[in-house]
Amino acid sequence: MPKPPVLEQIVRQHAEMAAFLWTVYDHHLLHPGENPEMDEERVERLIERLEAHLLGLRIAGVEGKRIAKERFDEFSEAGELFVIRMLEATSPIPLKQLNLDQVRKYLAAKLPGADI
Repeated sequence: MPKPPVLEQIVRQHAEMAAFLWTVYDHHLLHPGENPEMDEERVERLIERLEAHLLGLRIAGVEGKRIAKERFDEFSEAGELFVIRMLEATSPIPLKQLNLDQVRKYLAAKLPGADI
């Protein structure tokens, strides 16, 4: 059975949205009082959406990684680097199991001069 085609525009949207949602999620965790509407239910939905976009990239396989890398090459920001790093994991890591301090240290080390 032939491999289904990778719809590059859709996979690119997965990469862009995953990077954006990571930024929103991390900012909320660092500054929880800034957005009072971001209650537990909304945070859970945000996590589900972020993990769904990462899954879309994983399903695309090598092409998903390539497209995520292209996004990072064009926009070398923490969200894009986060996406690449999550795709490098041998098996999916649920967001809630991440050590966020270690994630932030990794991102800061790989993006010198970035305000993370």
